[in-house]
Amino acid sequence: MSAREDVLGAVRAALGRGPRGGRADAVGAGDVPRGYRVATDTASGSVAACDLLEHRLLDYRARVTRCRPEEVAATVVRELAGAASVAVPHGLPEAWADAVRATGATVRDDVPGRPLAAAELDRTDAVVTGCRVAVADTGTIVLDAGPGQGRRVLTLVPDRHVCVVRSDQVVGSVPEAVRLLEAHPERPLTWISGPSATSDIELVRVEGVHGPRDLRVVLVGP
Repeated sequence: MSAREDVLGAVRAALGRGPRGGRADAVGAGDVPRGYRVATDTASGSVAACDLLEHRLLDYRARVTRCRPEEVAATVVRELAGAASVAVPHGLPEAWADAVRATGATVRDDVPGRPLAAAELDRTDAVVTGCRVAVADTGTIVLDAGPGQGRRVLTLVPDRHVCVVRSDQVVGSVPEAVRLLEAHPERPLTWISGPSATSDIELVRVEGVHGPRDLRVVLVGP
């Protein structure tokens, strides 16, 4: 059997279809082979996990600043230098938003019932959010629209995204992250691995295609 047939066979099995496309017994979630690696040797929240996450993010051309918990507000302000307007999602720690307001920048609150319009976001220089989980192995940050993370459009339109990641949110592998995300399967997910970019056009890297060109990660502790 060729690799192509292997792949198509797996797809048909997942859809509960037989080899010729007809119906077959549905495959339950417990029947799906899961022989892949579900964890790494890197302990969640450890210094090693944070170091690996930073290394991966830098490789993707993101900017990473590490700080202690009491330094988050000041660090966020530094990463927003030059931004005249900043969007903040509902649930963002007030201390962070207050610190940004103190700089004189225009802070645009995105709150339930009064969401920022696309045109407003298009005129906004930057956005500040937290995250749900980060994957050290792949350098990926995941937002699930929970408190302090906001709607997906918030992190797709402004050209600079300052994202705060706590060390206790850093896990080793994608399967570990998925297990955490299963707690809220109804939430939309945004997976971020570096600034938005594509190399599809004549193999020339173009940044800012589907999201911000400037991703700045504030990695908190340990």
